[in-house]
Amino acid sequence: MAELAFRAFDADQHYYEAEDAFIRHVDPRMHRRCMQWATVNGRKRLLVGGTLNRFIPNPTFDPVSKPGVLDEFFRGRNPNGKNIAELFGELEPIHPAYRDRDARLGLLDRQGLEGSFLFPTLGVGMEESLKHDVEAMCAAFRGFNRWLAEDWGFAHRERLFAAPYIPLADLDWAVEELEWALSQDARMVCMTPGPVRGSQHGSAGDPHYDPFWARLAEAGIPLAIHSGDAGYNAFADLYGSGGVFRAFAFDPLRIALSAAPVADKLAAMACDGLFSRHPKLRVATIECGSDWLRPLLKRLKKAYGQMPMAFQHDPVDQLRRSLWVSPYYEDDLEGLKHDLGADHVLFGSDFPHAEGLAVPSDFIHDCKGYDEDELRLVMRENARGLVRTGTA
Repeated sequence: MAELAFRAFDADQHYYEAEDAFIRHVDPRMHRRCMQWATVNGRKRLLVGGTLNRFIPNPTFDPVSKPGVLDEFFRGRNPNGKNIAELFGELEPIHPAYRDRDARLGLLDRQGLEGSFLFPTLGVGMEESLKHDVEAMCAAFRGFNRWLAEDWGFAHRERLFAAPYIPLADLDWAVEELEWALSQDARMVCMTPGPVRGSQHGSAGDPHYDPFWARLAEAGIPLAIHSGDAGYNAFADLYGSGGVFRAFAFDPLRIALSAAPVADKLAAMACDGLFSRHPKLRVATIECGSDWLRPLLKRLKKAYGQMPMAFQHDPVDQLRRSLWVSPYYEDDLEGLKHDLGADHVLFGSDFPHAEGLAVPSDFIHDCKGYDEDELRLVMRENARGLVRTGTA
């Protein structure tokens, strides 16, 4: 574990959902349209909207992969050509800290961490799976968020900050859900990259959604855009490499294609004037990498130069003011500092996922070109600053 002169704050950690996370607080009359469990070939499998869901290979999460076992693979190194099953190796029984908030606090202490943001593992694949039935989508995530509040809380001991997931497909519902989340002391909300699914207003920057963004900005809490199923396999379909999104179902062509759903979501927000209408809005991208940022800034600079009349303000300046990025540890972190500034870079380990870091604070070893003051910003202050102070 890296030796730091301060306790770090991890902007990207995860829980593994309880098996009833999408069931406990959902009206039983909606279960068939939302989530159900079924036994298929002797294994417990998840049905979403009546269809077998393949987003996570083992949605019970017991047993589960060891943290960080795919570290080398995600650094682009697999010299022995092992397949994913071989790289995962032996699974282990689920650790109490992956499902119990007080056990997690003890683990944070052992990791030398002051606190962390907490995001879904299964939940980030469900909006796309329910885009055909917006009523079911809203029912499922309303139930999910109440499970999350019950099992984890949104600001537990001012150290664990779990983010409720609020899709925008039904604006009135989203505003109502946001008000409920704020009443429960939520400190951020979560969405996935890509367009708004299940709505004719596909851009999150469409003025149609202004009531939601206005309330979020007024409350002073950020939006976290966390990676998940953004529906972008539709682009891979055009090249014969798409199909249903499956975590860890890797294909070289899918990796090499250029579609970047987080860049497109931010481009739509910027070009539709969202940051001009709501200048206090703050957005953090989590587990989406950072290699997309420089090309996005370049495209926005060109668009502004060609059509300044389409913008109220310089969209590049707006993004640099309103955006925080938690990169992959294998990214060009020095280049990210140049493009965005060290005060807008977030340390995120993705713990306890297989593709993350087994020891979260080891992220600091990849921060080449950062001085001591900048490292403190990245490893603690920036994320802590996104969380407004509340009542413990």
